[in-house]
Amino acid sequence: MKKEKKSATDPRILRTRKLIRDAFVDLLQEMDIEKLSVNRIAERATINRVTFYLHYRDITDMMEKMADEMIEHIEQIIEEYAPHFESGTSDEGWPVLVKVLEHFAEHSKFYRVVLASKRTPIFTERLLKLLTRLVTAKVEREEVGSALAEAGIHKEIAIWYSSSALIGTIIAWLRKDMPYAPHFLAKQFSLIRTYSYDDLI
Repeated sequence: MKKEKKSATDPRILRTRKLIRDAFVDLLQEMDIEKLSVNRIAERATINRVTFYLHYRDITDMMEKMADEMIEHIEQIIEEYAPHFESGTSDEGWPVLVKVLEHFAEHSKFYRVVLASKRTPIFTERLLKLLTRLVTAKVEREEVGSALAEAGIHKEIAIWYSSSALIGTIIAWLRKDMPYAPHFLAKQFSLIRTYSYDDLI
């Protein structure tokens, strides 16, 4: 088990996977995913087919593992920053979301292709699940459940609504080439969400 974890963080493995990921993203900008092949990805990544198969069984396995890595990176950000922001308020409205959006901005080429292109739903589905957990934690922390109940709104439906609105906002932001700074977008989303709850209650 230790050996497996060590190999997953081996610089050579990380470098090769980055080459494959970058090649995948570049090719997705040029052609439909149905036209992608291991040969094309390997050629663009300047590796051979054997090297590709040392990391992934096929293209589907590659996308699943990339989606897993994407979620792991975002979860690390949440775990690192959430404890510092759980108590008290912030001018940013939702500081953890700011950190997540900054991560998206830093790796905008990857996220713009895999989230905003509709060609790779696995990434959107995984992110929606993570955002749903994030929204759920925020709703429960703010204890808005009773207020929602008084307005006749089921908490679960409010969470679906908020998480779907959040991922839709992020995708639109990426498609529009991120016209707003992460902290501004997070603040705006927090204000809209608060206004909606106040209006409903």
